[in-house]
Order: sequence, then structure tokens, then C-alpha cells
Amino acid sequence: MSAEAADRVAAVNSRPGTPLQTSWFEFLLDASLLEKHLQKQNPDPVPVQLIVQFLEQASKPSVNEQNQVQPPVDNRRNRTLKLLALKVAAHMKWDLDALEKGLTIPVLNMLLNELLCVSKVPPGVKHVDLDLSTLPPTTAMAVIIYNRWAIRTIVLSSFPEKQTKPGPHQMNMLSIVQQEKEMTDNILTVLKEQSADSISVLEGALCLKKDFYVHTMRTLELLASDAAANGETESSTAGLRISADELHCQAHYDLGGIFFQQGSTDQPAYVKARDHFRQTKELLKRGQNQDITFTFYLCQLDSPLHVHLDEKRLTGYWNACRALTGDSDPSDSQASPYNQINSFIRAHNYQAVIESFIKDNITRSLPTHFRRSVLREFMYKVQQGESGLEEVCQKLCVCNAVRDTLEGEVLNVRFQQLLLRPSKRIIDFILEVCSRSLEKNPTEAHKTNMGYLLRTLCESLEDQSLVFLVSSHKLFAELLSEDQRKVLMEQMRRKSATVNLSAKPLPSFYDIPASASVNIGQLEQQLILSLEPRRIRQILIELHGMAERPFWRVNSKWEVPSDYINVILGIKDSLTKDLVYILMAKGLHCISIKDFAHARQLFSACLELVTEFSPKLRQVMLNEMLLLDVRAHETQTAEGSRERPPSDLVSRVRGYLEMRIHDLPLRQVVGEECVAFMLNWRENDYLTLQVPQSLVMNNPYIKLGQLLASTCKELPGPKESRRTAKELWEAVVQICSVSVQHKRSSDGRVGLIKHRESSMGILHRSKFITFIKKLREPLVLTTLISLFVRLHSIVRDDIVNEVTAEHLSIWPSTLANIQAVDVEAVAVTVKELVSYALTLNPNNQSWLITQADIYFVTNQYSAALNFYLQAGAVSSDFFTKHVPPDVYTDQVLKRMIKCCSMMNCHTQVAVLCQFLREVDYMTAFKALQEQNSHDAMDSFYDYIWDVTILEYLTHIHHKRGEAEKRQIAVKAIGQSELNTSNPEEVLQLAAQKRKKRFLQAMAKLYF
Repeated sequence: MSAEAADRVAAVNSRPGTPLQTSWFEFLLDASLLEKHLQKQNPDPVPVQLIVQFLEQASKPSVNEQNQVQPPVDNRRNRTLKLLALKVAAHMKWDLDALEKGLTIPVLNMLLNELLCVSKVPPGVKHVDLDLSTLPPTTAMAVIIYNRWAIRTIVLSSFPEKQTKPGPHQMNMLSIVQQEKEMTDNILTVLKEQSADSISVLEGALCLKKDFYVHTMRTLELLASDAAANGETESSTAGLRISADELHCQAHYDLGGIFFQQGSTDQPAYVKARDHFRQTKELLKRGQNQDITFTFYLCQLDSPLHVHLDEKRLTGYWNACRALTGDSDPSDSQASPYNQINSFIRAHNYQAVIESFIKDNITRSLPTHFRRSVLREFMYKVQQGESGLEEVCQKLCVCNAVRDTLEGEVLNVRFQQLLLRPSKRIIDFILEVCSRSLEKNPTEAHKTNMGYLLRTLCESLEDQSLVFLVSSHKLFAELLSEDQRKVLMEQMRRKSATVNLSAKPLPSFYDIPASASVNIGQLEQQLILSLEPRRIRQILIELHGMAERPFWRVNSKWEVPSDYINVILGIKDSLTKDLVYILMAKGLHCISIKDFAHARQLFSACLELVTEFSPKLRQVMLNEMLLLDVRAHETQTAEGSRERPPSDLVSRVRGYLEMRIHDLPLRQVVGEECVAFMLNWRENDYLTLQVPQSLVMNNPYIKLGQLLASTCKELPGPKESRRTAKELWEAVVQICSVSVQHKRSSDGRVGLIKHRESSMGILHRSKFITFIKKLREPLVLTTLISLFVRLHSIVRDDIVNEVTAEHLSIWPSTLANIQAVDVEAVAVTVKELVSYALTLNPNNQSWLITQADIYFVTNQYSAALNFYLQAGAVSSDFFTKHVPPDVYTDQVLKRMIKCCSMMNCHTQVAVLCQFLREVDYMTAFKALQEQNSHDAMDSFYDYIWDVTILEYLTHIHHKRGEAEKRQIAVKAIGQSELNTSNPEEVLQLAAQKRKKRFLQAMAKLYF
């Protein structure tokens, strides 16, 4: 017996009541075991644990004879394990709520990528470029599920999370946790960069009116068997049906969530969120009214099916959106109390707010925390100097105190302060609120609690006339017994006899000093809101006079780069430490929202402060101010300014790149921005000759910039450089290479295997793409596009369908370790790069042709033809001139012909065949023989100038008995300018005229 088996037997003997846990490999041995296991009431392991185990085993690396770690082998075992993981998720009906709770972001990302793979989503094609209506139902649903998860993950990642502090026994796991965090951060970065695409995918799904189908355990089983060959898994009814209403409801809900999250920085996004939540509510109501099988999972319902909504969160979103967008009508009977009160506040109808609070004392529908937050809002307005609100605050305070009394709560401090010196109007109002709050069927507990409030009033009031006002009210006699009244009156009599009439008058309600904690809270709020350096310093001085604690932690959103944190926290004086940290954090935040004026003020103040005591921090602030000025100038350029940077700024950038100060913390992003700045302003000589080699070796962005500058510098020459181009090529190949890493838990078990970007690259691919998107110099972008096009062609190994670009000859034509290159990463990068370049200059002919080729090789023929036509249009003033032959080469024209052919536009094929240097009669005749053409057919005959093609058309229509179409062809061939006896110049002029008209007509069709 093996040791493992012995342990399992011992475990069973020691716990006879505990069933033996099923091991992952048993599911490989028995194909029917998984379904039986999942149907158990309490399966062990639970489904999400099974998913982790299956993916762990499927991702285990292999080791070759040289003891080198290799990527997981693509064999039957690993494919089966991945399919088992997908089956478990299918059993869970792709419940993203349950999957997100049980799986980490990297694991769920791997699972959904496997779903995309088995659903035959085209690799290397952006989801936003896919036409969901033409995809098989399960394929389209896989795309929708992935993009729903992407949006939900972005939203969930924006929620604050309490960081757990590791105990002593966990310290050895910090590196594993850090790896997991880095991987999660990388995935989140990619998801956020692609969030606009995910939103577009879901918005596209809203346009679909048909039902969809999602993979079940049965359809996934078919994928692994021969039955998949007959196309059953791609049929319109394979899988679990999801109605269009269900899909739309879920998509509206998820889109509302992402737009609501974006609303904090983009106010109009709240309007979009409100509209999506409105649609969600209407679809939900429609499903409930029609009493159909509307399979939504609501908080209070127990129907765990495949579409999930949190009704309470939906209601909260809806109320928040209406409050934020002002979409509330106080007279709307359907409006919630929240919306009504918000409407009253915006309309300055404060009496209505007070009336709502009094009515709520009866219904008690508003939460106590909401009522208190409304009072705090009015108190804040009073502190800001708004006049006329003191009485409103007092009345709201009274309403809240009565509500607390009815619920048996302790009276709050504000109300007790109010009773120190109240006016007759306030006492009258208190008695009115007490009376009205007991109008409708009060319980005995409510009456008893209200009696305590009246006793408290009498005991707190110093003015005997006010005591008499309370004691003479009808509530006093109704709520207090005769004995209680007698005892209370005796106490009042004794109290009045000892009153010192010469005592100093008490201060008014708002003159009473607040407690220290209240003052600190108010000052901290001002500290968070202030952007004026002197005011920030003054607030910190006041705070340090009240309490000794690190006030740089007041706001969790204040972040200082990790490169500087140790230097700043090493400042001995706590006030100075807080001031430096907060000034820098606020300045960095202002830069992120492009408020460069305030950022400059904050950084200047910080520079002035640190100059007095720290040369190291002084240089740090000079570097950050340089980054500020670079970003400000680049922002102006992006907005249309053509002004070159001032010579002082260029000199400062050079000074930074030449800096040789030891032990100075440097942020790589500063070097990144400076390198991008120099490349954008064509400072190639400087980057190649004058940057210190030590800085090149330590900063990957400077290294990359030097390689780009060297390559671009020699491109315009008579001989294109290959040495520098090869160095750049090798650096980029390493960036796009993949390696496999695995981790071990504290008990020695192998954890989930991750495909990660190669650690041999000078920087990660996501950071590389971010750097590229800071470049705007056409030659640099053309060079990068050329490099990635060549790399893409090599890894795809498809000679027939290659993408074209400029300067391809400078790059190597082979790749030594092609298996290490991430093919999908290269495909995605080249598409992102070309798309980004076209946002900067949509009229670049070379880039347009490259973009068209990318769509062509991925079988997206309509989009490809669109860009081929754009390239021709920009090179000929929208086809008013002749398209240059270096734009419409024979290869481009043949690809345009294939695009039209694949879209069944056969007449367009025949017309384009004339554009070739040698007319392709065979293709033209074959196209004209097709009878199911999807274009306008005979309306294109006027664009044909080749008499041979026209004669063939006449023959075809005569043979088919199509007299009307034959007559159109005869009319076209009978035009005098097409007479073959005409001079060559006349025939050429006729051809050019028809070419221009045809291309203009095509542009109107496809633009």
C-alpha cells in the first residue's frame, strides 16, 4: 500500500462518519462520475474547487531532457481536464456570481478563455469586430459571457477592500500572494484598456432580437466526441436557451453598473446608467407581468438559474441615478421617498423636506442613517455660510430625535445641545412633531417612549414658561400617569427655587463648541477637499495641535509612488512628513485629471518645502515637475496645438536622461514619458549618441527608445540598416514571448500554472503597449507597425494571406524559437497598434492598407474592403483623381476582388477585374455566371469599359432569356466612347472616368 493510500485509509478510520473526498483523477477514469458527483446534495469537493483542480492539472508544465521547464503539452489528458472544468461551469449554468465568489480573477480569466476557445471564437480578432448576429448561438453567447465578466470585474475592482494583515505563519506566503496580485493587476489593466470594446459588445447584443444558447454539459460532451462533426453543437437550438429579454435585461444591468462606475469622472455617464437601469426594471416587470419562465435570480427568490440580478442593488442603483441626474418629480406618486426628498432639496423646498420627515415618523420607511445624512448635509451648508438654514437644521434635528425616541434609541447630542437654550417656536415644533407622530395607531411602547421624551424636555429646560408650555399640552396628560406628573412637577418646583438668575446666559445652539473629534473630522474633510497649499499647511498645523497621528492616511485615495514612499516616510518631523506626502499625492491626482494648474501650484510648494532639508527630495520634486510639464505639453499637442516645446523643456528632459545622482529614487514612468517626448519631437540624434549607457541598461524605456531612434534614424538613408533593426527586433520578440511559471503552497502542493509574459523581455507586453500609445511620430509608428507585421506573418506562417507594410525588408525573415512567441498576443498587438495609429492620422495610406490586410487575413471582408476604399479615397481626393498604382497594386486589387466575391457581390468582382494590369477574364466570367449576386447587378454595367466583358454579359443574358438586362448590356456596349476604333487616349479617358465613378459608388456603399 502506498503512503498516500495509507493516509486516506487512516483518515477514513479516524472519521468514520466523513465520506471520502473524490480525487480529481477519478473523473478522468470514469466519464460518468462528474455528473453523478455534481448531482449530490453536498458534493465534496464543491464545484468551484473542482474547476481549480482541473485547471491546475491541465496547466502543469513539462520538463524536457535538459531539465528545462516547458509549456503544458497539448495532449488528450490536458484537453479533457479543461473540458471537465468547463462542464462544471456549465453545471453551474455559468453563474458569474458563484464563479466570482469561488474563483480568483486569474483562474476565472483562464476558464472563460477556454470557453472562448471551445466555442470557436476567432483567435486574434477583437470581440468588438465580431458580428454577433452571424456567429453560432453558443459562440456569440461565449463572447457575451466573457465581456459581461470583464465589465463586472472592472466594477467590482473599484469597490474598496479591507487589506488583510498576514500573521507570522503567513509571512512565507507573501511572495505567492504578491505574484497573484501582480497577475490580477495585469489582467485588470488589460480589461480596463478594453472596457470600451466590452461595452460595445454588450451594446451590440442589445440589438439582437433572437434567443441565444449557452453551452451545457451535453453540448460540451459533444465537442469531445465525433458527434461534433455533424455541426450539432453549432445549431440554433443546441444548449440552454436564453431568451432575448433575459439577455437584454442582464446586459442592461451590467452596462448600467459600468456607466455608474464611470460617472465619478464622467458626469454624463450617470444618464446612460440611469437609462440602462430603467430598461432593466421595465424588462423585469414585463417578465413578471406576463408570468413567463423569466429565469432571473433575485435576492429574495430561490430559483438559481442562468441569469442573475440583485434586486436590492438594482433598486439602490436606480435611486442613486435618479438623484444624481435630477430625474425625479416631487409630484410623482411612484417616486421613492429618497427621490422625493432629493427633489425637494434641489428645489430648495425645505418645508417639504421637514414635512416628509414628520410623515416618516409614522411610516418609518426611511432608514435612520439616511435621515442623519440629510441633516449632516444641511449642517455642512450652514458651515459653508449659507444663510437661512439654521432653523431647518433645528427642525430636522427635532424630527430625528422623535424618530429615535419612538424606536427606543438614546437622544443624540445635537438635540440635547438644542435643549440648552431653545426658543418657544422650537418647543412648539417639538410638541407638534410628537403629536403628529402618534396620530395613526401608536403602540403602547411608542406612547411610553414618547412620555420619556416629554419628561426629558421638562427636566432639561431652564425657562419655567417653557416647562409650563410642555406640561400644559394634552400629550403630557395622555402619556404620563398622575403620579408621574406629580413627581415631575415637584422636581421642577425645587429646581426653580435654586436657579441662579444672575448666571451667565448660555450660548446659542451653533455657538456651543463641538467636541474634539467633531473638529478633527471637519478639518480632515477640508484637508481632503482643499487644493490650496497654504490652506493645506494651515489645516495640518491645526490637526497636529489636536492629535498626534499620521494624517497622510486620512484619504485612502492619496497615493505616492512606491519609489518615493520610503524617502518621504523617513522624514522625522511628522508635520513635514504629512505635508510633503499630501502635497505630492494631490499633485499627482491633479495630473491624472489634467488639472495642470493646480498640480503646478502643489508641486511648487512641495519643492520649496523640501529644498530646506533634503537635496534628495528636491531632485525628486524637480523630476516630478519635469513629468508634469512634459504631460501638459503633450496634452496641448494632442488637442491640436502645433507649437514645438520650449528649448528650456527640451534641455530639462536631456538633463534628466543624463542624470548620474547615486541613491536617488527614480520612477521609470518619468524616463518613459521623457523618451516618448524625445521620439515624438524627433530628437533621434540625442537618444542614439548622448544618453549615458548606465541609464540605458537600468531603464527599459530608454533602451527601447534608443533602439527605435537608431532604427528610424537610418531608415531614410539609401541603405536600410539591419544591425540596429535586428536589435530592436530581438527586444520586441522577447516582449511577446511566453514562459510558464508555477507556484507551490505552504504544504508543498503545486498551485495553478500561469502562462505569463517572458521575464526575459525588457518590459511586460501591457506596459509596452501603454508606451506605444504615448508615441505619435509617424516614422516611429510606421517602424513599429512594420516590425509587428513581419512578426505576425512569421508566426502565422501563411504565405498567401500576408499583411503588408512599409520597410519590411529590414527585419529578419525567420525566427529561431517560434514556439515561445505568443501568437495571439502578436495578433492583438498589431491590431491595437494600427488602430491607435489611425486615430492619430486616419489619412495615412500605408496604415489604411495594413489595417485592411489585417481584416482580410481574419476573414472580415466587409471591414477590409472599407479600409481598402479609404486608402484609395485619401490618395485621390475621394476618387476625383487617379488612384496611384503604388496604392492600388495588383495584390490590393485581387484582395478587393476576393472580398466582393466572399460577400456574393459578383458584379462588383467583374468590374474590379478590369482594374488589374492584365484583365482577369476568367474570374470576371465566372463571377458573371453567378445568379445569386447580392449587389445591384445591372446598375453596375455603366462602369464596365472592357468590350469583351460587355459582350460576354450580352451573351449570358440572351442565353438565360433575360431580355431587359441584355438590353442594358447592349446599351452600355453601344456607347461611342467605347468603340475599339477610337484612339488609345479616348479609350483611356473612358476607362478612367468609369473607374472614378465606380469607386465613388463603392465608397457610398461601404463607408
